Amino acid sequence: MHISFYGVRGSIAAPGASTIKYGGNTSCMHVRLNSGENLIFDAGTGIRRLGIDMLRHSEPILLLLSHSHWDHIQGYPFFRPIYQPDREIIVFQGVEGNAVALAAILEQMDGSNFPVHAGDLSSRIATIDEVEKYLLNKPYKTERKDLNHPGGGHAYRVEEDGVSFAYVTDNELEPPGKPHTSYDEWVEYCRGVDLLIHDAQYTEVDMPGKHGWGHSLIWQVRQLAVDAQVKNLAMFHHDPERTDSQLDEIALESANYFKSGNSKIGSYIAAEGLSFELKARKDPRVSTINLLEY
Repeated sequence: MHISFYGVRGSIAAPGASTIKYGGNTSCMHVRLNSGENLIFDAGTGIRRLGIDMLRHSEPILLLLSHSHWDHIQGYPFFRPIYQPDREIIVFQGVEGNAVALAAILEQMDGSNFPVHAGDLSSRIATIDEVEKYLLNKPYKTERKDLNHPGGGHAYRVEEDGVSFAYVTDNELEPPGKPHTSYDEWVEYCRGVDLLIHDAQYTEVDMPGKHGWGHSLIWQVRQLAVDAQVKNLAMFHHDPERTDSQLDEIALESANYFKSGNSKIGSYIAAEGLSFELKARKDPRVSTINLLEY
């Protein structure tokens, strides 16, 4: 399977000279499975560029929203495949029902907030009610988990041909009050994945003022990677104030952190254009992740 990042920023797009290296677009990731299916995770502003790239393909698209906050849906009106006649696009998220998730992305296109009305789109956009049943009939395995985030949401773990990744964004590993998913449950959920993509928006300096806002500290995510014995970690959903030079420092700190603990975890800072290829492996102790672009 191929995994590519198109938007890695959290909360709001942050274009400018200080964010060129890692990118300023909000959350969007594309996965092309060995089965040929296209999975898109979130529809932040990064989905605009992805839409252009996907015009050369005609297969149906499955859009899996982690949740419906604005930074995860605001790019949808600029996603070119929605203007293709009869292009099939299935959307689900499922916090309050998938009809709510579908409505969230389409209500932006009301003719007032956006010049094109959702009712005038020529693609075939739909949702499904029985998500788990739908996923069970796929040639790959998908497991969802409740996020610790205001308003709720879902993480996704996908396995195909012996390799796996987990997409866990907008998740607070140690929230105030009772979590939807405990830390120990996250460890088990992420255990052994070839690639863990996890929200790492905050540093210790951001706390305690942002405790309860639904995002994790960088050191917590690194510890989760160790405890869950993942093969590789890509830190994701960067704060809009975080500059390229600051993310470079975090990359170095993270590499030293894993090295000092004699860990072989591959450490990455998610960036627009960062792509991986996951291949089936014979030895489960060996990572088979190839870095395609960075």
